[in-house]
Amino acid sequence: MVLAFVVFALYGVFAATMRVQVLGRAKVMMRVRRSFAATYVLPAGRLALETRWLPRDTVS
Repeated sequence: MVLAFVVFALYGVFAATMRVQVLGRAKVMMRVRRSFAATYVLPAGRLALETRWLPRDTVS
């Protein structure tokens, strides 16, 4: 039980440190925003192309 607390406490300290490092750098934040946007744009584009270009006789 104590070991679990120590692990979670260390994780919390590490996460807080990384948060400060990431939020404090404009280039890193730009990459995070672009990556997050790509996770929505790429599947949306793929879905749009699949539904538009799917042959009619294979649609159920």
